Amino acid sequence: MLIDDITIEITAGHGGPGKVSFGRKMRSGPDGGNGGKGGDVYITTTSDLFALNQFSKNKHVKAQDGQAGGSNRKSGLGGSDTVLKLPIGSVLQPDDGEEIELTDINQRILIATGGLGGLGNFELRSARNTTPMNAQKGLPGTTKHIRILLKLLARFGLIGLPNAGKSSMLNELTRANARTGNYPFTTLETNLGDFHGSIIADIPGLIEGAAEGKGLGIKFLQHIEKVELLLHCIALDSATIETDYQIVNRELEKFSPQLLKKKRVLLLTKTDAVTPQQVETQKLQLKKYRHPMLPVSIYDTKGISKLEKKLLSHLHQQTSVGIV
Repeated sequence: MLIDDITIEITAGHGGPGKVSFGRKMRSGPDGGNGGKGGDVYITTTSDLFALNQFSKNKHVKAQDGQAGGSNRKSGLGGSDTVLKLPIGSVLQPDDGEEIELTDINQRILIATGGLGGLGNFELRSARNTTPMNAQKGLPGTTKHIRILLKLLARFGLIGLPNAGKSSMLNELTRANARTGNYPFTTLETNLGDFHGSIIADIPGLIEGAAEGKGLGIKFLQHIEKVELLLHCIALDSATIETDYQIVNRELEKFSPQLLKKKRVLLLTKTDAVTPQQVETQKLQLKKYRHPMLPVSIYDTKGISKLEKKLLSHLHQQTSVGIV
């Protein structure tokens, strides 16, 4: 299961209390030490896209509290910092600040500051009160509620209507073992696969109205905003192949017109279910949309091999995927 949208509570450590203490005899004066500072909470990035699963049961993160001050002017130890690893591609939406994008694998962000330790009675001495009988309690650490949205930094995104063959294609290209079946909404969450060190994301099937919340697609449309190349799967055995293309295209545009500017390849799937003449007829219906097209089937090793070569070509920063 891939968690891609979750709200967590982050609390930095509480400052330790100061100490009320005197020497063996009252006249030796106060010697209570200060409390230690509470631990901070930092956020760093990881390439593990399933890192948000750590919050599946516990959505509260807390840094260690500072220790109490001691006698003989001994300060308490500061609380240990907590380092929270979140997937690269995450977008943080704190309840008290601006959105933060995690786009660099080396990012390190201070997200919550630990509270200062309280002063002991030694530090609270004054000309008016040379023997204070009290100490400060220490300050609480910062608490924040943060919504975390995962926008996958996948290089390739498989899109299309339900049952267009996306999951099967992902399995063939990456051995991802994504669930497949001949019924709507087989893909209930974003499936991921590794293709020569780059991620291919299988986005759940889009239906008409997905951008308004129908079906499953809207929950995952955010994942293709940063994808470099869209692999638009269209089943060749469909009697409405042009309508199938237009439905997905409209939903992309409604969600974000920028998605239509992305490079796209039309993967005409299920060639095994139609004749070569039908393949050519279906291609003619989509030719006017000016996308590169590749007829392919998971049972056609030559077609899969050609697709793999073109994807590798893209990874090598070719200016075009070159599929015709």
